[in-house]
Amino acid sequence: MPPGSSPIERERRIHRVAARQQGQVSRAQLLALGLGAEAIKHRLKTGRLIAIRRGVYSLGLAPLTRERRWAAAVLACGHGAVLSHLSAAALWELRPVDPVTIDVSVPRRNARTRDAIRVHRPRHLGGDVTHCRDIPVTSLPRTLVDLAETVSTRALERALDEAEFLKLLDEEKLRVALERNHRRSGASRVRRALRRHEPGTTRTRTALEEAFYVLVLASGLPQPEVNVALGPLTVDFLWREPGLVVETDGGASHNRAAQREEDSRRDALLTTAGYATLRFTWDQVHDRPEEVLAALEAKLRQLG
Repeated sequence: MPPGSSPIERERRIHRVAARQQGQVSRAQLLALGLGAEAIKHRLKTGRLIAIRRGVYSLGLAPLTRERRWAAAVLACGHGAVLSHLSAAALWELRPVDPVTIDVSVPRRNARTRDAIRVHRPRHLGGDVTHCRDIPVTSLPRTLVDLAETVSTRALERALDEAEFLKLLDEEKLRVALERNHRRSGASRVRRALRRHEPGTTRTRTALEEAFYVLVLASGLPQPEVNVALGPLTVDFLWREPGLVVETDGGASHNRAAQREEDSRRDALLTTAGYATLRFTWDQVHDRPEEVLAALEAKLRQLG
């Protein structure tokens, strides 16, 4: 126990540390706060501590949310570790969560790999570290650089779209991070993506919208605008010059009479405004993509 600390003060310190870490503490932190090995063992036996990972404990039983999983993985990797790569992108809400493996970057070359944790050992993290939801994590610009070395070009564009939509994309901070990591291939890929892609312009809202958009990109057909406001409506895809709207219709909800009525109302409004409309379902896009492209190409040709 630190000099001058009472047991009550020690408990307060433990709870203060845990409160900043999603309710969790590491063994090293407990030892530094004056709790001995036997005391830790006793608390584990009595349920005052719950083992989450090797050397990481929760103060009491609580649901293991994704944030608590991420925080525990960072704690398990020791001092200076931060969430990074795909997991950092998920924390920043730039892409879906990796349900199994958690990415953590560590400042030491000799850090041990842990179960279900993918450990990265970058040359430096420098000014690229921050906190999000009380979890140490790579900054959003650094996360984009790391992500660019892992995902496809389209996935990187989607991450940029989400960052812009969430108002997290700071151009100056991104410029500084790209300069700091200028030798990395990820920085070059982010620069190339920004030269050809305006963040926020191709943000798809559903898996079906994304599948349709990627299908059009691969086909060589003209690219549409995505999720565009037309009067009172927001349409999924718009080819503005020929005046064509494409709506992607999800699964079961479109079996309901109310949804069919809404679709008919939207089509009528679009027709009145001078737009032709095509609708494609999940099965068409995924199982019969050639049918979708043939119909789209024919309609674009018809509209000139």
